[in-house]
Amino acid sequence: MDLCLIVIGMGIVTFGIRLVPIVLLGRFEIPLLMQRALRFVPPAVLTAIIVPELLYRNDQLDVSLTNARLLAGLIAIVVAWRTKNALITIGVGMIAMWVLSTIVP
Repeated sequence: MDLCLIVIGMGIVTFGIRLVPIVLLGRFEIPLLMQRALRFVPPAVLTAIIVPELLYRNDQLDVSLTNARLLAGLIAIVVAWRTKNALITIGVGMIAMWVLSTIVP
């Protein structure tokens, strides 16, 4: 029973944290400059998550041809650029990572 209450409580907290900004910002007009700046948040966050995963191996910078993650990431970047399709990019990136992790030492 305690676990159920904790899960329900955390769900309410999470919902509240997401709901408050929507309710508050729905009442105000966001300045144009802020709207333009907010468009750059998703690419900045994704870059901050993905780049360290591609460039670091064993807590060291690895920009070599033996870095399977980097090579698969580069392949995924090219596929994303050419197709502009997230599903195809994810699929090709996963397959490239699987293949390269068996080939590259």
